[in-house]
Amino acid sequence: MNDLRVNFERLLKDLEELGTIGRDPKGGVSRPSFSLPDLEARQWLKRKIEEAGLVCRQDGAGNIFGRLPGNQTRVVMSGSHLDTVLNGGLYDGSVGVLAALECLRRLKEENVRLEKTLEVASFTDEEGNLVGDFLGSRAFTGQLLSGQLRTARTQFGHSLEEILQKAGLSTDSVRGAAADRPELAAYLEIHIEQGPALEEEGVPIGLVTSIAGKRYYQATLVGRPGHAGTTPLELRQDAFIALSDFALRATQLVARKYYGNTITIGRVLLKPGSFSIIPGEADFTLDLRSQEPDSLKSMEEEVLALASEVASTRGLTFYSRIADSTEPVRINEELLDRLKGLCRKLGYQYRLLPSGAGHDAQIISAVCPAAMVFIPSIDGLSHVPEEAINPEDLEKAANLLLHSLISLASE
Repeated sequence: MNDLRVNFERLLKDLEELGTIGRDPKGGVSRPSFSLPDLEARQWLKRKIEEAGLVCRQDGAGNIFGRLPGNQTRVVMSGSHLDTVLNGGLYDGSVGVLAALECLRRLKEENVRLEKTLEVASFTDEEGNLVGDFLGSRAFTGQLLSGQLRTARTQFGHSLEEILQKAGLSTDSVRGAAADRPELAAYLEIHIEQGPALEEEGVPIGLVTSIAGKRYYQATLVGRPGHAGTTPLELRQDAFIALSDFALRATQLVARKYYGNTITIGRVLLKPGSFSIIPGEADFTLDLRSQEPDSLKSMEEEVLALASEVASTRGLTFYSRIADSTEPVRINEELLDRLKGLCRKLGYQYRLLPSGAGHDAQIISAVCPAAMVFIPSIDGLSHVPEEAINPEDLEKAANLLLHSLISLASE
């Protein structure tokens, strides 16, 4: 089987077909979980799995699996997700699911039966469009956050229960998804890098060494609104100015004391939001990430304390609640060494690098060894219509995945 390769033309055709589902007027792809485009993509994937002669199943969280039976019931799994952000790109998530499908399809065509069972997986709502990131993989591994399913409304204005019902699911079925999980021996995931490092160095393969943990807060600074023309500057409790002060000082703090970690304020809403009224309230998101658990905890404490200090100094009040949380993950060394060896055997240049973005592999690592393979993102872009890859890089990654699955499932 050393000469076995994926049918890359077929893989590209699959990507092109899938990319037409959910194509939006802005040129991107919009497939939030359980939207009509996502439901269409799910049916498309199930049909592809069945056409390949694989055993298709769906669990209570809407995760979709295609199985190639082996001599054992223990499973080596590979996949990612098909849902997208609004107006996203063609490749984030999709390359991981469809490359895994192609690998199993080739093994089925060659009548290869391995010791362990192989499965391709497509996990629900990795992007967090509903009630927090990784709904599917968290349900699959029994790691749903406390209260996650009780969230009253999603960002689309509907309750989670209502959205699930339209897909033939329920919050109870989501909670029960972990009961259907097979015994996993390993999990592998191909993904676009979502950054510029691999392309800048001209390296086709990235082997991920760690995945950053995240603390995601919904936060508010509350001051006092006032007339823009009659309230003296020294008497104002301006929520926007306080937020600006905090954003600058917090960024300087992280850059100086926590080099390599990140802080992002991605969304801001000022109230009352009038042209001539001083903002009395600033609602904002706060995203903190680190590769190290201790660093993440310490940074989180200092940044929140700084927000309270800025608020107090300026006569405002700071409120915050945690909206999502993941822990940093170190990639399994044995899997990483296996991938290195196969890269050398196949003649593929690779680079070791961390992932600043979260992935399903991060969640799956709680129940089995997990590893990730990155391919370059052109110009480092992702989550945008301009998201693009070099096909040659994906072909190398898909063949690396094929031989990795054979290696892991042969034992």
